[in-house]
Formats: sequence, C-alpha cells, structure tokens
Amino acid sequence: MAGDTAASPRRPLTLDEVEPGSENERLGVARDSMLCNPLILKPEVGKPQRNCYTLPGLDFAYGLYIQRTDGGVPEAIGSWDTVKPRSVSARDMPRDFISMNRGALRAGCSTARDFNLYYKAKDLRRKGEQYSHLQRSPPRLPADFTFGIPPRPSTPIYDLLQHKYKELWMEQQRALAVAQRVVKKKKDKARETRTTLLRRAPAPAQEESFWHLPRLEKVGPHLSTFPARDAHKKAASASH
Repeated sequence: MAGDTAASPRRPLTLDEVEPGSENERLGVARDSMLCNPLILKPEVGKPQRNCYTLPGLDFAYGLYIQRTDGGVPEAIGSWDTVKPRSVSARDMPRDFISMNRGALRAGCSTARDFNLYYKAKDLRRKGEQYSHLQRSPPRLPADFTFGIPPRPSTPIYDLLQHKYKELWMEQQRALAVAQRVVKKKKDKARETRTTLLRRAPAPAQEESFWHLPRLEKVGPHLSTFPARDAHKKAASASH
C-alpha cells in the first residue's frame, strides 16, 4: 500500500488506504465520496495534495483526436494541391447616358422613341474608374493628416486612487436628496383656511354691550331715582 501511494501520490484517496490515526480517518459510516471532496479532504503531512478526480489509466491519451484526411507528409510530398483561380464575376456597371445621348444627337435622333431605339442598339456602360466615387471626387485631406483611429485617452489613475468619482457621485446624491425634500415639502403644504388665518392673526376683541331702554340712553352716568329734586336735597341733608 505504501509503495502504491509513493508511485502515484496524486491519485484520489480510497478507504482502504486510510490508516487508523491518519488525517483522513472517518468514524461511523464512511464513503468513498468523502475522500473525493476537496473541501473535506485534509492534506497529508509530508505529502503533496491529492487530486480528488478519478483519472484514466496510463495508456490514455489526453487531448482531442482529429481524423486526418490529407494523408500527412507522404501525400503532401507526392502530390501538391494547387489553388484553382476563382472566376471573378463581371460587375454590372451603370449605363453611360452621357455618351449615348451624344451619339444619339450625332445620329440625328430627335424624338423619345428614336432615343429609346438608339439606347437598345448602343448599350454603352460606364468604366470602373469613372464610376468610382474616389476617382470622381477624391477627398481633400490636409498634408499632415493621420489615418487610423485616435488612441484612447489615458486613465486618470490619480482620480481613481483618491476616489474622486465616488465623491462626485455622493455630492450628486446629496443634492438630489435635498431637491426631493424641497419638492415633497411643497406638495405636503396644506392650503390656508379661515381657522389657520385666525390662529396666526386673531381678530380684535369686541367690547360687550348690554341692552338698555331707549328712554334711558340719554341719561347721564348718575341715574336719579328720586321722584322730585326736593326729595333728593332732603335725603342728602339728612345723611350729612
């Protein structure tokens, strides 16, 4: 058993190889799957870490097998494969109406029917160089023009280290929260009613006035209850 372990130390561990008192000894019900779990398997002292996958035999060839169809080197030396040229389809160029109209006028055509008959008889096509838009109107570029894609701007590494973008985002969120709070206050504000107006600016208190007889309205502050003026004088002299 020790010889097999030394010969193939990387193969998965089995229950037959677990010795009493070793690192991977199991008490109770033990299964081979316990020794194939890298989270449960404990490393052995002085030995490399075991592989928890079951590997095929020594005669197994790893990789993808591709069936050769070209015959290999002998066929390549015996017969060379040449690339057959592909037939380039002729491009259907547009009709050259300028040349056809010029030729129709020289031939004496004057009506639309004569022109159509001349177009059918003389079907002239434009040349490839003339049809190319680069040949007709080449782009006007400066002498120091650089072709290609401009390089990407450099990454602001100092801003990243200082968490500048985080601070900018936090400021934007704080401003957004303040704006939302102001809008919510405006929406939650109740309308003014008579009760709220009176609480804020109460009306002046009115003096209480009692009802009097109309004939007593013109009497002075001191009401005389004596039947005659002489009786009033007599009462005053008696009290003194």
